[in-house]
Amino acid sequence: MGIVWLNDENKSQFPDVSLATAQGLLAAGGDLSAQRLLHAYRRGIFPWFNKHDPILWWCPDPRMVLYTDNVKVSKSLKKTLRKNQFKVTLDTSFEQVMLACSAPRSDGMDAEHATWIHDNMIKAYTELYQQGHAHSVECWQNDVLVGGLYGVAIGHMFFGESMFSKVSDSSKVALVCLCQQLERWNISMIDCQIYSDHLASLGAEEIPRAWFIEHLETSCNETLLPQKWQLDLDLPNTL
Repeated sequence: MGIVWLNDENKSQFPDVSLATAQGLLAAGGDLSAQRLLHAYRRGIFPWFNKHDPILWWCPDPRMVLYTDNVKVSKSLKKTLRKNQFKVTLDTSFEQVMLACSAPRSDGMDAEHATWIHDNMIKAYTELYQQGHAHSVECWQNDVLVGGLYGVAIGHMFFGESMFSKVSDSSKVALVCLCQQLERWNISMIDCQIYSDHLASLGAEEIPRAWFIEHLETSCNETLLPQKWQLDLDLPNTL
């Protein structure tokens, strides 16, 4: 069966996720309106495409997730946390975080591999942020943004999108703080989408897509109103 092409009018139009290819590609086309994005996330579907390509929608199997009570904090990261060399905030510089995530990486990733976070994506997710659905975690050092991440929250579910680090451990500190805060809000899972060694080293694991979709059916329907987030003053804990 070929890839389903979506139209711009029907914002809720998506095929059953079981029809995705072995690589997880489910559909193409449509738009990046807030209504369509939120509907997609509730079904475990996310957009991922290069700037000059059609919009591509994915739902891979297995699914990479991080349980917020299972984030791994190494001895060296514990030392970093105890030094209090970073300040962590929520929702203070969303677009700046997205722009940093879109930049070429210091680990050798070139600009071509970063082009999926392009102007249209930044515009779409900034709109979600303005509506209280998308959120950023910022890690500061001497008032300079040195690390962070962003994603989408629906009910009691957080869908991670991307992270960046300009200083060693900065994105890890941001993730640990986020996990601690989400636990307090009874959000038990972060969607990490696809496997990476980096995410696995932080405690993320692969689960069957069916388990993931079942979790969404409950967590996305739980009440947690869209709003701007604030980090509790006593975080991070050093664990």
